[in-house]
Amino acid sequence: MAVGKENTEVAAAVPMDKGGEILKPRTDKREYRRIVLKNSLQVLLISDPETDKCAASMNVSVGSFSDPEGLDGLAHFLEHMLFYASEKYPEEDSYSKYITEHGGSTNAYTSTEDTNYHFDINTDSFDEALDRFAQFFIKPLMSADATMREIKAVDSENQKNLLSDSWRMRQLLKHLSREDHPYHKFSTGNMDTLHVQPQAKGIDTRSELIKFYDKHYSANIMHLVVYGKESLDKTQCLVEGMFQEIRNTNKSVPRFPGQPCTQDHLQVLVKAVPIKQGHKLTVSWPVTPSIHHYEEAPCMYLGHLIGHEAEGSLFHALKHFGWATSLYAGEADWTMEYSFFDVSVNLTDAGHEHMQDIIGLLFRHIKLLQQSGVSQWIFDELSAISEAEFHYQAKIDPISYVVDISSNMTKYPTKHWLVGSSLPSKFNPAIVQKILNELSPTNVRIFWKSNNFEGQTDKVEPWYNTAYSFENITELTIQEWVKSAPDVNLILPTPNVFIPTDFSLKDVKDKEIFPVLLRKTSFSRLWYKPDKKFFKPKAYVNIDFNCPLASTSPEAAVLSNTFVWLLVDYLNEYAYYAQTAGLDYGLSISDNGFEVSLCTRILTFPCLYLVGFNHKLRILLEAVMQKIAKFEVKPDRFSVVKETMTKAYQNYKFQQPYQQALSYCSLVLQDNTWPWTEELDALSHLEAEDLASYVPMLLSRTFVECYIAGNVEKNEAESMVKYIEDVLFSGPKPISRPLFPSQFLTSRVVELGKGMRYFYHQEGSNPSDENSALVHYIQVHQDEFAMNSKLQLFSLIAKQATFHQLRTVEQLGYITSLSRSLKAGVYGVQFIIQSSVKGPGHIDSRVESLLKDLESKIYKISDEEFKSNVTTLIDMKLEKHKNLSDESYFYWEEIQNGTFKFNRRDKEVAALRELKKEELIDFFSEYIKVDAPKKKSLSICVYGSQHVKEMASDKDEVASHFTEIEDIVGFRKSQPLYGSLKGWNQLKL
Repeated sequence: MAVGKENTEVAAAVPMDKGGEILKPRTDKREYRRIVLKNSLQVLLISDPETDKCAASMNVSVGSFSDPEGLDGLAHFLEHMLFYASEKYPEEDSYSKYITEHGGSTNAYTSTEDTNYHFDINTDSFDEALDRFAQFFIKPLMSADATMREIKAVDSENQKNLLSDSWRMRQLLKHLSREDHPYHKFSTGNMDTLHVQPQAKGIDTRSELIKFYDKHYSANIMHLVVYGKESLDKTQCLVEGMFQEIRNTNKSVPRFPGQPCTQDHLQVLVKAVPIKQGHKLTVSWPVTPSIHHYEEAPCMYLGHLIGHEAEGSLFHALKHFGWATSLYAGEADWTMEYSFFDVSVNLTDAGHEHMQDIIGLLFRHIKLLQQSGVSQWIFDELSAISEAEFHYQAKIDPISYVVDISSNMTKYPTKHWLVGSSLPSKFNPAIVQKILNELSPTNVRIFWKSNNFEGQTDKVEPWYNTAYSFENITELTIQEWVKSAPDVNLILPTPNVFIPTDFSLKDVKDKEIFPVLLRKTSFSRLWYKPDKKFFKPKAYVNIDFNCPLASTSPEAAVLSNTFVWLLVDYLNEYAYYAQTAGLDYGLSISDNGFEVSLCTRILTFPCLYLVGFNHKLRILLEAVMQKIAKFEVKPDRFSVVKETMTKAYQNYKFQQPYQQALSYCSLVLQDNTWPWTEELDALSHLEAEDLASYVPMLLSRTFVECYIAGNVEKNEAESMVKYIEDVLFSGPKPISRPLFPSQFLTSRVVELGKGMRYFYHQEGSNPSDENSALVHYIQVHQDEFAMNSKLQLFSLIAKQATFHQLRTVEQLGYITSLSRSLKAGVYGVQFIIQSSVKGPGHIDSRVESLLKDLESKIYKISDEEFKSNVTTLIDMKLEKHKNLSDESYFYWEEIQNGTFKFNRRDKEVAALRELKKEELIDFFSEYIKVDAPKKKSLSICVYGSQHVKEMASDKDEVASHFTEIEDIVGFRKSQPLYGSLKGWNQLKL
């Protein structure tokens, strides 16, 4: 059955409105055009001739707030159902299959007032993908068979969230609000709300689903963004032809006036019991939504000041007392009708005992801001930082870009679709003061989360079973807390010296397209890659300190980690200014030491990195190096860090089961890694004196590997590395000395036996978690271009088939994936499934059955399908890096792995072009299929509480046919290791 009525009107685009041009970054070369189709669908077209991926996002202005009474989660369920099939493309899951097979991805999300659907794909397959996408908003099919299967998928998604503290606390906040306001609802849905309860009332969920679609899905409340490679004119013709048939029933965007909280829900103190160890305090106020004043940015201004972390700030004071480990302030949940301003503080054990003092200091700080007035210079700083970040922003993936914009289109005028509320430009003290006055004791909601409250609560939130208690708290009580709080000197921040003012680009003459080894000494090695592609005034610096002692034992690993945590702690009040100015940094443990990086905010946290505007990056680098050189253990901060790390280790047991399985898999395979339980035990005995003795030994021998890229000249890069060497290696008593040749450590991986199947069975570490998980890992080969290409091609062909069979058809679990695995240059594939309905033993048998199905698929693959997949993979490999961080991460991985194959993509593409279908079949037959002679597999089985009784029989079954791993570390030590790819002394200048 098709849902929706035929629209026979001929659609046409109308000219762009008179609202002015779309504001875009000065460095953005893409073209934009707003059109409105005759069915009132608003569309933004984007033309990017340089793109390797096309993308589209449709935002529908209806979400979970519109769920009918008694059908909680229906909007979310519709989001799941919409992509199954359409009248024009009736084959189930053919949309996802087409997207995946042509190098793309697809997803969707449901929020309170919006549902967003989006995809990306290789450019040569965009037209058909866009047509398939359009059909879901024209004539989707919602079969009865698919309905029950997807209700199970929604239920599985909810199951994975039940023990998540973030989901639990979010629902508790909603629970303590007006029952007649949609904010109060349960938005995810589950088997009970979508099947059991409706069925008991004689309600057919599928019929209600179709009614919901017919009622709410109208073109005039949809916003579409289309990101293409072709000209705007060509893309416009494409869109007009495909989307004009979406029916327009002239619906109004649903609005839900009124505040979620009445006076009964204000001036309250709520104590809640979390799943994980720790204490957290969230102070929340309903405030005027700043979306109505986004250019004045009142909540951004106040969040900046209340959440500041430098000397004189609220957080600095809390940190000084040893009461807090982090603080966030800013606008939280909001719509056009309501908003909440939150201040969230992660507390130490001591901080938990001083909750009243912390609340008192917070309100004292708010009073300081009220008395100080709204400062023009602070607003101007925020404006300058925001303007620099907007105009020199790096490109991101097209799919992320279109999602951001389509959601903006529902809230902002055309001119600000790209920028949203990220560019404050109008200084208006009265509006800021209005929000500030709303942060009052009479308007407050305090949520206090701690394991210490276990057994002390008398209420339970119904959807997640969160235990809590509720009490009223008067204005007088808070005033008493303010008076009794310690006397500290809270002040406004000082002017930010890190705000960049020089955005000029360096005139670099180098012709190299890959990183070059610019400098090599016995102390360090410098890889250099000037920016000749992105043309942004930004730089990226990565520094790896290879220290032989860093991870030689669980105790050494913990000591090294504590050292890095304390470094970050010491740097915070100074480096916070740099971070707010768009210059980020990070420190972390690496495989063989620790790393420093300076880099953009879109990078993950690999090491010591520095990234951002290059203008003042050197200043931050020098500050970091001085902290390393002059490191000392402050007993009070050591105690706080030790407590924080202890809770982090203890919370490992609350990880999702699939995350536990992945951790066990790494522990089996990767040499020189340690169980978290052993590291926790080592930490429990650690004292400040131990760390003070250890750090000089850690640094006594080191080799510094550096990668510097971006808007940096050769002499600047060399100067930075010379500075690092001077700090560490100069003087009569240097901090560090060069490594002996035998001390260069490398990461190595266990080589599993050919034709062997290994199993590791383990009970889930959280007895309250019903979910089980399986990681089925197949180890294939060490880095080699031709083999890499075969494995990647197999993964591409098998990925959608895996998802369709195990997730869509068999409904094993919401978390279902097939992905390639790379561990220290060793390649493989891994199936990851988490399930509440089946145990790991059954799931593993289904993976084996799937591999038999894939055998037929691979053996019978046609020449045309083979060539199509090869072409898709080539297009994916030739996809250009989007930004400096993306490029730098790719090259840094080559350096860290010791492969130095900077031309990897070109070489693997060349191997693909030579690959024959028979070679792929031979590869599958030798390494992947169920009885492949060279197959090496490892199944990690983690049992949730629902399936733990199956573990013994599963182990018995394995013992009679395969190899059971009883002791992970013992097994690892008994196995051969792959040779290291890292050739420290092979490279010459």
